[in-house]
Amino acid sequence: MSLATHVRTLGRGPGRSRSLTREEAAEAMALMLDGAAPEAVGALLMLLRMKGETADEIAGFAEAAQAALPEVGPVDLDWPSYAAGRTRGAPWFLLSAQLVAQSGRRVLIHGWNGADGQVRRGLDHLGIPVAAHAGDVRPLLDRHGIAYLPLETAHPALFALLSLRDTLGLRSCINTVCRMLNPGRSGASVQGVFHPSYRLLQADAAARLGWRQLSVIKGGGGEFERNPAKAMDAFGLRDGTLWQQSLSPLIDETRRLSESAVGLAALREGADAPFEQRIVLGTAALALATAGEPAPMTTARALWDGRARSNAA
Repeated sequence: MSLATHVRTLGRGPGRSRSLTREEAAEAMALMLDGAAPEAVGALLMLLRMKGETADEIAGFAEAAQAALPEVGPVDLDWPSYAAGRTRGAPWFLLSAQLVAQSGRRVLIHGWNGADGQVRRGLDHLGIPVAAHAGDVRPLLDRHGIAYLPLETAHPALFALLSLRDTLGLRSCINTVCRMLNPGRSGASVQGVFHPSYRLLQADAAARLGWRQLSVIKGGGGEFERNPAKAMDAFGLRDGTLWQQSLSPLIDETRRLSESAVGLAALREGADAPFEQRIVLGTAALALATAGEPAPMTTARALWDGRARSNAA
């Protein structure tokens, strides 16, 4: 079957077109990854954008994209980072991910951030190792408990589909698929979105894929990063069941995430920056809760205090 079959399914017109089934979506993704005609790829992606993706379509796409990756696990917490060009200020969530790794959990960050180099520079500043390819992930996790897997080297075919945004001029469902990629086949994932409507879509898709734990928030610049000065709603899964929770502000202060004169390394080394520390702790606590930690904020604070004592020594 060619990709044109799926384009016809989506584009037959009012009363005749329909969404793809999960199986059809998986087949369509396999065809796109295998080098389907670029005209058909563009047509399918833009028809999906106009229609709006369903949870079955995202689940099928993600399933096929993941199947094209080698095993890199075990991973305790999946942490996608795909907020291309929208990172505001320092990527504080990287410090949060390090705290989760300090708890003894294996954390895999994977991503691509377009022309915005702040995430990649942040990895270097914090000493988070970057895998040259998927085969490097397991030994890096064994050694450090945390690693970053760049999409462009881990999954070149999916990266090429993501990069079509530059050609088409519009975001496509591939952005969501990348967030759902879960290279380590982890049962727990944390995800940030820029548009709130995607929170429930990704939760529904994760449930179809059999994931157990998931937290999705409208985070800082589209990353999984909590602004401690704002209330927010979190969506996802707990023990495989759809879950939603309203989160209250952690600090009585009105500030933007970009309003900071402190850098990542300085905060890690003990700089006096209460607002930024609350970003890190609030984000880490929600990630720890997703990974099954029963007292997430208490644990996050203890890990942070332990880091401070270590730096002082």
